Amino acid sequence: MNIALYSAAFLLVAIGVAHSILGERYILIRLFRRVDLPKLYGGTEFTTRTLRFAWHLTSIAWWGFAAILCHLAKGAISTGTISFIVGITFTITGLVTLVTSRARHFAWPIFLLIGGIAFYAAAA
Repeated sequence: MNIALYSAAFLLVAIGVAHSILGERYILIRLFRRVDLPKLYGGTEFTTRTLRFAWHLTSIAWWGFAAILCHLAKGAISTGTISFIVGITFTITGLVTLVTSRARHFAWPIFLLIGGIAFYAAAA
């Protein structure tokens, strides 16, 4: 069972890397060349930034799941460990959203709050 869980975790990490690199190269760049992107906040920059961070957040989530699977493979996983991994995942998600959107997307404080609550639960 441990080998299966580690294998699944490895595949999640690999697919996350491939998703981010290949998606950036073959999907996002081509999409951003279009002249008909919606103009939010007066231009297309917010639109492209939002699409870019939303794309890469998927990879971050998969890496969080990979961490959970690795801990499951070790056999001793607790609510605190899962909460800590969720805290890390959502804190990174919030920071990526904050930085990439230049604090203009409204999700970043919610993601950071989720991360903080998860860290609090992990410590409790």
